[in-house]
Amino acid sequence: MTTPTAHRMPAGRGRPMNRPVWLLDVDGVINATRPGWGAAPRSATAYSGDIAYRLRWAPALIERIRALHRAGSVEIRWCSTWCADAEQVERLLALPRLARCWSDRPSADTAATAKLAAARDILAQGRRLIWTDDVEVPTSGPIHDELTHDGRALLIAPSPGRGLQPEHLDAIEAFISAAAAEASGPAVDATPQMRPCS
Repeated sequence: MTTPTAHRMPAGRGRPMNRPVWLLDVDGVINATRPGWGAAPRSATAYSGDIAYRLRWAPALIERIRALHRAGSVEIRWCSTWCADAEQVERLLALPRLARCWSDRPSADTAATAKLAAARDILAQGRRLIWTDDVEVPTSGPIHDELTHDGRALLIAPSPGRGLQPEHLDAIEAFISAAAAEASGPAVDATPQMRPCS
């Protein structure tokens, strides 16, 4: 049996426009076949159009996401092919209503382009970016370098079968805390170093 660990939430300091924006995907990020987190996963059925999909997630992951939202330290936006049906995901996971990057149901190819455009737009607005996506987040190459060159972006591409893990949330919380500290004091390097997950 595991003992729950208390996590210190980054303070929601500064004006809303100073908060990082977290682009959050669903499949392979929250919805994963083996989410782990030291406890049994939960599962439920959601519908997109007439098609039923079984979602499976780690309750501890959802609690950490919920706590970050409550703290007001980050603006979380769905950036997923689930955007048109996000209210179902929110209801099943007991999450509050979050912003959506779009309201239609894009194809996989269209979604890939739209996700990158959303990430670029956040950085173009001068805001910090957290992007979690098992497929579309670049882990190397020119687009990765473009997004991360000035330390204002944290890109996490989790293993699709595992989704986001505790170390990813630790990195996200550290990035948010560093952004808040930078907004209220001397500049710091806010880019956590992530090791690939197995």
